[in-house]
Amino acid sequence: MVGNSNSTFSVIGSDISIKGDITASADLHIDGTVEGDIKCASLVQGETSNISGAITAETARLSGKVNGSITARELTVLKSAQVDGDVHYDALTIEQGAQVEGRFAPNTQRPAVKKPKETGSSTAPKSPDQTTLQIAN
Repeated sequence: MVGNSNSTFSVIGSDISIKGDITASADLHIDGTVEGDIKCASLVQGETSNISGAITAETARLSGKVNGSITARELTVLKSAQVDGDVHYDALTIEQGAQVEGRFAPNTQRPAVKKPKETGSSTAPKSPDQTTLQIAN
């Protein structure tokens, strides 16, 4: 194949299981299982799909299970989706019935540095800074 086409996409079928990170310059449709981070232009996740890892995409349309953080400019979480992880977005749509556990923050509010390590032997309980959102019928 000569040159790149902007209209290409790759499909990971429901019978495929991948362990490792995926980077795609094309759009990606996943119906199978991925254990690793995904970075692509556009992601469409099928209802039978299971992703364990961070997702970074310009646009993402999720309808399966995700266990990991999600960063997308435009994110749509469909009613069949089950997401467990922090969500960073510019535009967010969540259908009624979707299950999401994690923190939501616009991309402009993402922390620039990692959380510093705790020092000393403080026994004070950690404050619950994780919000749970569940939208049901």
